[in-house]
Amino acid sequence: MMPRDLYPFRLFLIGLLLVGPSGGVLLSLAWHGHIHAGNALALFALVAAVSGVLLRLIHQDTRAMVAYADRLAEGGPPVPMPLVNSVSAETVVSAMARTQSRWLERGEAGQRRVDAAEAVVDGLHDPLLLVGADRRVIRANNAARALFGDRMVGRDLAVSLRNPALLEAVDAVRNGGASRSVEFMLPVPVERTLEARVKPFSRTDPTGGEPAPDEPRLLLTLHDITLLKRSEQMRADFVANASHELRTPLAALIGFIETLRGPARDDTEARDRFLGIMHDQSSRMSRLVNDLLSLSRIELDEHSPPTDRVDVAEIVRRVAATLELRAAGRKVRLKVEGAETLPAVVGDEDQLTQVFQNLIDNAIKYGKEQTEVTVSLSVSDPASSAASLGLPVLPGRGRGGRNICVSVRDRGDGIPRTHLPRLTERFYRVDPARSRALGGTGLGLAIVKHIVNRHRGRLTIDSEVGKGSTFTVHLPAAEEPAATAKADVA
Repeated sequence: MMPRDLYPFRLFLIGLLLVGPSGGVLLSLAWHGHIHAGNALALFALVAAVSGVLLRLIHQDTRAMVAYADRLAEGGPPVPMPLVNSVSAETVVSAMARTQSRWLERGEAGQRRVDAAEAVVDGLHDPLLLVGADRRVIRANNAARALFGDRMVGRDLAVSLRNPALLEAVDAVRNGGASRSVEFMLPVPVERTLEARVKPFSRTDPTGGEPAPDEPRLLLTLHDITLLKRSEQMRADFVANASHELRTPLAALIGFIETLRGPARDDTEARDRFLGIMHDQSSRMSRLVNDLLSLSRIELDEHSPPTDRVDVAEIVRRVAATLELRAAGRKVRLKVEGAETLPAVVGDEDQLTQVFQNLIDNAIKYGKEQTEVTVSLSVSDPASSAASLGLPVLPGRGRGGRNICVSVRDRGDGIPRTHLPRLTERFYRVDPARSRALGGTGLGLAIVKHIVNRHRGRLTIDSEVGKGSTFTVHLPAAEEPAATAKADVA
């Protein structure tokens, strides 16, 4: 194809081809006297003028068609057809317009298919990642971005997933290996078990060459199998815990039943005393089974955070009102102080009720008689509160990262510091005999810990022997609806 800067010279040559033969014929006729020289010159000028007009029209049509083709090549919406002077040019322009219309229709259909595929991928419940030959993340669906953050796209996979077994499987597949499956743990924000499936991403290259580094090389899908694993562990733990903790009350019940059926058959005083003990032991077994089932259900859901908005201050005041009679029975004064209203928390109302009921009930049981149990409500900055306690900063959620703090303080005997790290373990008791005498199962603080973990919060314990203990629950404040809507618009 001739360059555009040679186009005027080409028109000049065409003009010479049109005018040259006519001029030669007229010159020959005038030379032999067949036509007057003046007439020959006039005819030559007429031919030159007509040729010039034709060349000018051709030049205008050609420039219009070239400009039209350039605008079509830029893409975008349909381009109006230009005005041309010849029928042939109009035919060519019409053909170009029809071609553009067909390509636009095909492009729109292709874009609709791409949008539908993108919507399907983003709507998947499981995280899905496309990884390139250089192990950079090329594409991540909504579930993956929610789990690892938006910044993972464009970075090495190891920045977000540092599990050696998973990275080894990814390297093996992107270097030509077969598909692999790997199970690994995610320790934060709560412990999860994931199954990763790594498959080669096959894509036909029309040139037959190697794919570029930014082209997808493998497909990585993650499946959350925490529920399955915890169900298996829950069954094993329940059997182990139940067999261990129920052995003593069951042995006592069997012994008293055998005594009542034998030597104490006719002893009314012994029968009444044994029946009271049997009632206490059976009640303890009932509480133990209920607490075990409750703990198992909480552990099963711990990896999935709640979604409802709840008023923590209202829950605390309702629980305190419920336990006032129990506190009065031990001559303990129950006092709730602090902010009247607090920011909402994203949480489960029933579970948070269980948390504060366990903590306040423990404070009443283990506090000294004729003392006070104080429940304090406040809002704190997680960085300052964590620094004061010598703890790592808990990432807050919304409201500038502020936390809702509920502290329950008793005036009991206190707990030696050597016991504090283990207080939230199952069945761990500082004083087993006193705990059983007061009706404790050893599961209350374990339930509190797992519920707080599910709410992405933190439980801190401070105690001084002879002065009492303080249990504080830190919960991230929820975002305000208006702020959330503004963020979505932005």
